[in-house]
Amino acid sequence: MQRLGRVLHISPSMNIIVKSETIPKIGQTVVDDNLTIVGKVFDIIGPTSSPYVAVKPSIKEPRKLANKQLYIIPSKRRKEKK
Repeated sequence: MQRLGRVLHISPSMNIIVKSETIPKIGQTVVDDNLTIVGKVFDIIGPTSSPYVAVKPSIKEPRKLANKQLYIIPSKRRKEKK
């Protein structure tokens, strides 16, 4: 589990906007501090030095996440056969 960043607000389209500490990959799973899945990375906005991440929520009340810390679960890499 890797820290993604803190939730800034919920957009009018109900996406969760996070001030990111790292640059995640599109589609990575996002969880809260209780390891509850809250959504998936939908978009990355802004410069690479200070990115914002839009998370498409999979929970009913994303507004409850305001100012909370979110995390990403690193995707498992498939081992290539040689």
